[in-house]
Amino acid sequence: MTTSSATPGTPEPSGTPARPEAPDASRAATAPGTPESPDPSGPSVAPGTPGTSGASATPGTSGTAPPPATADTSGASAATGTAEAPAASATAAAPRARSPWQLARAELRGRASVKVSLAVVALFATLAAAAPLLSALGGWGPEEFDKSAVDPYLGGLPIGPLGGVSAEHWLGVEPVTGRDLFARVVHGARVSLLIAFAATAIVVAAGTAAGIAAGYFGGRTDAVLSRLMDLTMSFPSLIFMIAMMSVARDVNRVLLMTAVIGLFGWPGIARVVRGQTLSLKHREYVAAARVGGAGPWRILTREILPGVAGPVIAYTTLVIPGMIATEAALSYLGVGVRPPTPSWGQMIAEAVAYYDTDPMYFVIPSTCLFLTVLAFTLLGDALRDVLDPRGARR
Repeated sequence: MTTSSATPGTPEPSGTPARPEAPDASRAATAPGTPESPDPSGPSVAPGTPGTSGASATPGTSGTAPPPATADTSGASAATGTAEAPAASATAAAPRARSPWQLARAELRGRASVKVSLAVVALFATLAAAAPLLSALGGWGPEEFDKSAVDPYLGGLPIGPLGGVSAEHWLGVEPVTGRDLFARVVHGARVSLLIAFAATAIVVAAGTAAGIAAGYFGGRTDAVLSRLMDLTMSFPSLIFMIAMMSVARDVNRVLLMTAVIGLFGWPGIARVVRGQTLSLKHREYVAAARVGGAGPWRILTREILPGVAGPVIAYTTLVIPGMIATEAALSYLGVGVRPPTPSWGQMIAEAVAYYDTDPMYFVIPSTCLFLTVLAFTLLGDALRDVLDPRGARR
C-alpha cells in the first residue's frame, strides 16, 4: 500500500474525502427561529495558504478580531440627568428663609381675633377720616337742630322707635335738641381717635428716646432719666390732668388734652425700652459696630432701635385704648372737649340722664367706645405675644 504525502501548501487530491468542519460556536448559540447569517470571518486559513482574502489571521486565531468595546454613554447620561432632575426640583421647591417680620405676619394672619380687631379698627378709622363726607351724605351736620324730630310735650324725647331712627336720621336724634346722632358719633370718633393717636405718638417718641438713652449711655444719664421716670409715675395723673384742664380755659382743648395725656404716659414705655437696650448693647454686632468706628448716634439708630422695634409696636397698640379711655373719662367729667364739639365721653355723660327713657342715646356711643377699646386691646395682646413673647410671659 502506497501512501501519498501531501506537501504543505499543495491541495489535496480529489479522491481524498474532505474532513468535516468543526461546528461554529456562533451558529450553535443562535436562538431557534432566527435566520442564520453567514460567518464574516470565513473558514480558518492556515499561515501561508494562498487565496486568503481580507485581513490575515494570526496563528491559533479564527477569523477577524472583534472591535474594541465602547462604553454606552447614553445610558449613563440618562441616568445622570434622571438623578439631577430630582435634585434640581428639590432645590427649586425648597422654601426660602423668611425674616422675623414675615414670620410675625404669617402668625398674625392665622388668628381670627386679629382679623376681627383689624376690621373694627379700620371701620372706625375710616368713619373718623371721612366724618365730614359721611355727615354731608346723611344730610345733617353735628351741630344742626331738628325740632321736628322731638316731641316737646314729652320732655323733648325723640319721635319714633329706637330713639327716632328713620331714613332721615340713621341712628336717631339727641333728646331735646334733635341733633343727628350719626353725625355726632362719626365726628366724635374723629375727635377721640385724633387725641388718642396724637397722645400715643408723643408717648412713644418720648419714651423710646429716653429709654434708649438711659439704657445705652448708663451712668449719670441713666440715673437722671430713671429718677425722672419715677417722679412722673408718682404723680396722680388723673387728678393732675383734671386740675390742669380746669385752670387752662381759653386754649385749644384738643391740643391741651393731647399734651397733658402725653406728658404722663411716657415713663411706662421708657422703662420697657431701657430694659431691652441694656440687653442689646452687649451683643456682638453692637460691639463690632463700635470697633468699626461707628458713633453713638449711628449705633443707636442702626443697631439698637431695630432691636427694640417689636416691643415698642406691641406696647403702642396697648397704649392707644388707654388713651381713648382717658380722653373719654376727661370729657365725661366735664374737663375735656367742650360742647358743641362732639366727643364719645361727652355724649355718654349727657346720655346718663336719658338711659331710662331713651336708651339708644346711651347705647350707641357706649358701644362705639367699647368696640374700639376692645379691638385695640386684642390687637395689642396678639402683637405682644408674637413680637415680644418674653414680655407676654412676664
